[in-house]
Amino acid sequence: MLRDPVKRGFVLAAIASTAFGFSMAAHETVVANFFERELGLAGSQFGYITAIREIPGFLLIFLTALFYRVSLPRLTGGALLLLTIGFLMFGTATSFWSVAPWVVISSMGYHTFLQNQYALGLTLTTEARSGAVLGRLTALGSAGALAAMLFVFLAFQFRLLTFYSTFAICGLVALVAALAIVGFPNLRDGQPQARAATREPIVLRREYRYFYLLNLLDGGRQQILFSFGLWVLVHHFGLDVPTISIVLLGQTLLRMATGEWIGRMLDKHGERHMLALVNVGYVFVLGAYALIDNVYVAVAAYVLYMFMFPLSQMGAATYLQKVAVQEEIAPSLAMGLSIQHVAAIVVPVATGYILNFVGYQIPFLVAAGFACLTFTVTRRLSPETQKSPRRIAEERLGNEGGRALQVG
Repeated sequence: MLRDPVKRGFVLAAIASTAFGFSMAAHETVVANFFERELGLAGSQFGYITAIREIPGFLLIFLTALFYRVSLPRLTGGALLLLTIGFLMFGTATSFWSVAPWVVISSMGYHTFLQNQYALGLTLTTEARSGAVLGRLTALGSAGALAAMLFVFLAFQFRLLTFYSTFAICGLVALVAALAIVGFPNLRDGQPQARAATREPIVLRREYRYFYLLNLLDGGRQQILFSFGLWVLVHHFGLDVPTISIVLLGQTLLRMATGEWIGRMLDKHGERHMLALVNVGYVFVLGAYALIDNVYVAVAAYVLYMFMFPLSQMGAATYLQKVAVQEEIAPSLAMGLSIQHVAAIVVPVATGYILNFVGYQIPFLVAAGFACLTFTVTRRLSPETQKSPRRIAEERLGNEGGRALQVG
């Protein structure tokens, strides 16, 4: 057992991130084909099932507030246990409505872990290196995803697994992540703490408005790609499970190789420049997905989008860390995710309905429009001048304490 709490915390977070990455990637690799070929879902139903999946994300702030007295590691472990149950039961579904409950339960686990992972990761280090740490955890999650995609590709290529046994494996690996994260130590800025950090039940502050705006616009953009990106590759271009596995393998290799480097670039250049750059990239790849009817272009656009996607989440989290006080970070991340899912619920339903009358290209042009709006928000980010009054007071008190110690 590692004696250093920070090293132990990173190892446990690394195990949880890797196992979570494996579980989610294996599920993602087969679920579009499962919906299409086993359940017979139509294109519009892909949008509806995505909206159902995103409801727990919208309710996350209330769930987090309800359990605000539970320590962050235990809350995260409980979330991963829900993910385990949802995935284990996924394979029992035979229709749209019979799969919906397990979509909701697994989504509750997924979304809670998603925001808590960043909150726990930010406790491992100071804000000057937070991007690199989050990038490293993202790379480890991508490594787990890479292993999952290779596993699924070989298993389906040689017909060693079915959809149902794959979902069972996803659930068991999620359980490994749950068991690892409950032992995460109490830390703050990379320093051990005697007790678990307190959290506010609900936080909604005007000072964090740009963080909320980033989440709202990102929710609209990303859910279009998540709802219909793989569906277009499966339904329109006819890619099967092994081919989808190769596509996801390529984008995961790219993310794994560059995850920590992206985090360091975020630390070096700041959220304002990096988030602006990534949203320009979104406009180009979403436009290509919509306007060029070519399978190779569509695959390349999907891979590039998924390569850039983690930077949006990391950038919003590190921006929040720089303007908020410690006890408001976790509930603010939950609030941001809930706001993100206001768009994430409405947009897939609306675009799924639109698909009944127009081609798949229109939703991707809408997503490019969201990226344009997000770009304008990123130009207003300035963490140094946008700190909350409580954060400014906390830093002033810390500086005065440091000077008093020097005088003494």
